[in-house]
Amino acid sequence: MKLIIQIPCYNEEASLEVVLADLPRQVAGVDSIERLVIDDGSGDDTAARAEALGVEHIVRFPSHRGLARAFMAGLEAALAAGADIIVNLDADNQYCAGDIPKLIQPILDGRAEMVIGSRPIGETSHFSPVKKLLQRVGSRVVRWASGTAVADAPSGFRALSRNAALRMNVFGDYTYTLETIIQAGRRGITVVSVPIHTNAPLRPSRLIHSTLSYVIRSVVTILRIFMVYCPLRFFLLAGAIPLAAGFLLVIRWLVFFWGAGPASHIPSLVLAAILISSGFQLWVLGLVAELLAVNRTLLEDIQLKIRRAEPTRYATPSEPINTKAPLTPTLSPSAGEREKSLRA
Repeated sequence: MKLIIQIPCYNEEASLEVVLADLPRQVAGVDSIERLVIDDGSGDDTAARAEALGVEHIVRFPSHRGLARAFMAGLEAALAAGADIIVNLDADNQYCAGDIPKLIQPILDGRAEMVIGSRPIGETSHFSPVKKLLQRVGSRVVRWASGTAVADAPSGFRALSRNAALRMNVFGDYTYTLETIIQAGRRGITVVSVPIHTNAPLRPSRLIHSTLSYVIRSVVTILRIFMVYCPLRFFLLAGAIPLAAGFLLVIRWLVFFWGAGPASHIPSLVLAAILISSGFQLWVLGLVAELLAVNRTLLEDIQLKIRRAEPTRYATPSEPINTKAPLTPTLSPSAGEREKSLRA
């Protein structure tokens, strides 16, 4: 049983040693533990520092691609390296690495395939009231959309079994946290939460530049998740609003018409027709999107079979996983070279 702990990094040369020092080297039920650092196009010497600290696997991006892309590249590299369990840990030392045994225990026991670390959000002093509110709202939305009972959906401290990692896809660039849970819930992957501890942050969050930008991005992320994973529900709800407004205007027009008022109120009737038509069009879009979702499911099943058949060949060429490769970006290695580097 191999556990790989992946750490997405962006300019984390200063904090990486602190994070790595806290990682457990032995866990009951696990034969070997390896570390994987994803250098997301850092401008400092994050990759060189990781290599100097003896990190077993390093993924390097030639340019900054965002946390979601780094997370997925880490999963692919960990799977290619033979991971049975993958733990994702942020590089800001927010999460207590001592909770990793607790985090992976449900997977070892066969009770879950994805485990989310649930932070004590109400007791976390460095979280603003707005962030605490959005954390709760996001978790509630994810629970409703995924059919899971996840307590802290935005938490990045999570463990995945090999089977769960093989079935993950992230379509956004900003974050992966909400989307992966909804995917898991809708694909029948058992998801549970375990309480964890948090540390004082080593630096400000790089995902939150301002409260306003965080609110906007969070709302956009939630709406996009609804459209992708619950298209029929989303468009039914969206279409119900203009439909209801249109029917109210029709009733208003009928009241004035039967009351023999001095005006015809034709503009209200025209607006009602436009609103009702828009509502029905949104409902039709929902039906079409639901049919497209069926096709996406079939494609994901095909992708899963390919990943299981060729576990070491789907890491993208610009994301080498060999720690012995040069630290500067190079051309992609061939499949044979990647396989040789994995055996080395």
